[in-house]
Amino acid sequence: MSRAMQCQSCLPWGSWTQLHRSLLGSRGTRSVYLCAASVPGAAGSYFLRKILRASSISLSRGCVRYEGGSQEHSVKPSSSRHGLSQLRNVASSDAIKKHQKSLSAWFSHQPNEERQFGPSFSLDAVHVDPVIRESSLEEILKPSPDLTIQNQLQQPCSQVISLQNLFDVDACGRQVKNVVLYGTVGTGKSTLIKKMVVDWCHGRLPRFELVIPFSCEDLSHSRAPISLRRLITKKYQHLRDVVPMLGISNLKVLFILNGLERLNLDFRLAGTELCCDPNEPVPPSAIVVNLLRKYLLPEVSVSLQLLHAGERLGASIIVTTRPSAVRRIPGKYVGRYAEICGFSDTNLQKLYFQMRLSQPGCSGEGSTGRSSGEQENLVEMLSRNLERHNQIAAACFLPSYCWLVCTTLHFLYFTRTVPPSQTLTGIYTSFLRLNFSGEVLDSTDSTNISMMKYVAKTVGKLAYEGVMSRKTCFTEDDLQQCFEVEMKTESELNLLEVFRSDVFRFFLTPCVQLGKEHTFVFTIPAMQEYLAALYVVLGEKKSLAQRVGKELSELIGKVSEDVAVVLSIVSKVLPLRFLPVLFNLLKIFPRYFSRLSGKDRDAIAHTMAEELFKEEDYYNDDVLDQINSSILGMEGPMRHPDEVPDDEVFELFPIFMGGILSRRNRAILQQLGCSIKNLAAFEIANAMKKTVIRNSRKGLPPSELMDYLFFLHEFQNERFTAEAIRSLRTVNLSSVKMTPLKCSVLAYVMGTTCHEVEELNLTSCNLDTSSLRILFPVLLRCKALHLQLNSLGSDACKEIRDLLLHDKCVVSNLRLANNPVGEQGAQYLAEALAGNHSLTHLSLLHTALGDRGAEVIAQHLAKNQHLQELNLGYNSLTDTAALHVVEVAKKHTTLDKVHLYFNDISEDGKRELDSLRMDRDGVRALVFLTAGTDVSDYWSNILNVVQRNLPFWDRERVRQHLVLILQDLESSRRQTANPWRKAKFLRVESEVKKMLGKLQHENL
Repeated sequence: MSRAMQCQSCLPWGSWTQLHRSLLGSRGTRSVYLCAASVPGAAGSYFLRKILRASSISLSRGCVRYEGGSQEHSVKPSSSRHGLSQLRNVASSDAIKKHQKSLSAWFSHQPNEERQFGPSFSLDAVHVDPVIRESSLEEILKPSPDLTIQNQLQQPCSQVISLQNLFDVDACGRQVKNVVLYGTVGTGKSTLIKKMVVDWCHGRLPRFELVIPFSCEDLSHSRAPISLRRLITKKYQHLRDVVPMLGISNLKVLFILNGLERLNLDFRLAGTELCCDPNEPVPPSAIVVNLLRKYLLPEVSVSLQLLHAGERLGASIIVTTRPSAVRRIPGKYVGRYAEICGFSDTNLQKLYFQMRLSQPGCSGEGSTGRSSGEQENLVEMLSRNLERHNQIAAACFLPSYCWLVCTTLHFLYFTRTVPPSQTLTGIYTSFLRLNFSGEVLDSTDSTNISMMKYVAKTVGKLAYEGVMSRKTCFTEDDLQQCFEVEMKTESELNLLEVFRSDVFRFFLTPCVQLGKEHTFVFTIPAMQEYLAALYVVLGEKKSLAQRVGKELSELIGKVSEDVAVVLSIVSKVLPLRFLPVLFNLLKIFPRYFSRLSGKDRDAIAHTMAEELFKEEDYYNDDVLDQINSSILGMEGPMRHPDEVPDDEVFELFPIFMGGILSRRNRAILQQLGCSIKNLAAFEIANAMKKTVIRNSRKGLPPSELMDYLFFLHEFQNERFTAEAIRSLRTVNLSSVKMTPLKCSVLAYVMGTTCHEVEELNLTSCNLDTSSLRILFPVLLRCKALHLQLNSLGSDACKEIRDLLLHDKCVVSNLRLANNPVGEQGAQYLAEALAGNHSLTHLSLLHTALGDRGAEVIAQHLAKNQHLQELNLGYNSLTDTAALHVVEVAKKHTTLDKVHLYFNDISEDGKRELDSLRMDRDGVRALVFLTAGTDVSDYWSNILNVVQRNLPFWDRERVRQHLVLILQDLESSRRQTANPWRKAKFLRVESEVKKMLGKLQHENL
């Protein structure tokens, strides 16, 4: 089965169509390599840079602790001789052991994005090695436009190489000393380097006796000359005794240079002088150049008795870089080029998801067997969707997106804390930080623009225009309009070329849908809405006049400050009256522009509110269900290729806008070079407040109301949320599948205030006992609580008992119809009735009470002093239980209505109940539609209850009851001579016959 995947090469400048051809590909069969590891793309890079700066240790990007991985083929050294004694002494020295221990200890730390999943997520248990393909400089400089994944996998097997064999001899038999490992953003360069380092720390890389990793980002920040030996000891103090032996011993050393794109290297002799002395201070870039030249620490020839045939000792070097920077190293200094090709087979993706989602701690603390089953179900559903949904398989070609999929599923299925530990916007923002933190698009460009800022301005514009025009597929013309039209300088052209080569594939991928093969889509659909939201919130959506006005305002503002000083001095010497006027004129334009900026923020708030309450989206699934479906797919028959697709839905767009404005996400985006000021966020929130609150009062459909609550959760502004929630007196979420996450969101949002809720409707919401626990504080404040059709059993009734016995409970109307309460559940509810002081209406319609359950309820009714209405209909009650309930109710001080219809009550029992009803000191027992020779006053109520519950009740039993009711109506009509009563009977009979006809038609 074909799969749309690709191995990004360094793309030449050309048309977007050629880029499309170079990206589009198919999957093949691949061997599986297990290794240690972790977080996506540059996931480890941000974290490592952080800890290394704090500890004065400089390691390569992505180096994080690892204690497992694939079994490597051990490289057994030849038999020992006297010359090996020195090598062994060095390799086993305390200094190197301390160095290994230090590296391993630092690498054991996990970034916050991983720590949230619990301690069981050891990094070696959740990673699959991506495919590595041996390449050449010719392929990099002149890639074939038809070089697809399928073509690559059909090439000789010798082109696929494992990490352990990167330093094997090349095709000509020459020993490889310098390796360039390149790949686009998110393909796993940093993870592979981490694997190599930690393998060595744990003795699984015997080829090298010493590994010294360096971060090129750290090296780029250092301008002062420094010697190689001082550079090593400064970063790795444990190696003070080993460094003097470098270059003069037979020690096999591996230097790792991670992120070469951050260094500007000049291999010309005029640019970087030759240096062979490791003690001579030179710029860090000169050290790198001379190491790669093999002029610094050159190869050492030793006796062939000590080595494998043809092997030469000396420093080996592995360099990681993005495709655009590969050509910075002349080809004559590179022994092997290797390209990381990602997960080019869905089997690799499935293995990753299996390992990631099946971890014991995936479902959080207190996970049960049920949670384990849920994990297995998630893996199965995701596996099926990968097989039938090519687009998500194309996205998961990048290991980074596999991480994002797992993190999103963890958020959707295993969030049970109040408030939720994170937000969906936070997941996407953290995902971008893991891949782009500290990254500049091109270190050789004078603008030094951050990669994320460039993406927000260009890809964000494309995403926004797609959201506004309701489309997800983009043509070559669309790409040209967003990326090429406004380019005016050589610098802009160069930045675009680097973006196409290194970053384009991370966000956009060829569409695999039939008939749309020549278009692009966003790798993950939600990423389009996130980038569109970021584009708007950053204020990039400006007209030409606004952009020119901003630049002119800043210029005049700076000039006015200098002129103000001059005028203040001149005015003391020359008391001219026009000077203050001139000074104020200089300030007019900046002030006027600041007012325009305020209007721009009003426009952002208006866009957010307008998109949040679009009426055409009112009856879609809520956004959390939409995300779930986009990952796991929709169960059922697939859509026919010729069928017209539904309109695209972009309901996450305004939610992401609110989430980006939260303080935490703004702080992370600041690290990525995308600054959103506190004042701007404050003004947008104020401008949006009135519009949002006014629209929320209109009475939103359940799914749209859930989206609104989720928006308030993502916004993370408790003051704003409290004002918005106070206006919600009725909350109707009926038929919304209330997952633990949605329950947590509801509890958090409603918990920002303490006001009483008139009605909370959670009918048919898939609630269970854990859901009730999460919602407990909210349920206490609800006067009318609808919990019908939720499969709430006895355990849930225990929670409801605790709720009703709580001293702060205000529940007056509780509906538990169509739940399997049973006898044990009735016991808990009876205990609640005895001690509750707020409940006035209780519905236990169709709750499988039976006679014993009804008896338990009746025994505790005497202790209750507030209940006014009790519904025990459709509970298989016989004459004895029904009469007992009514006898007890007759003595109750406030209870005046008991529903007993659709029970197994005989004609004699009916007459006895009717006589009790006729007693003016008794209660009204609603048993049948007739009352003697007249129609019951509550016949419409009974039929309405039946009508509403027809989809959920046993059809055959309902049909039998309706037949008996119809016979009873006809018998009573014949017994009366009153024409008005006959007319009423005929009217009720016609309603019953309609129901019978509907049942019969549906059965057919």
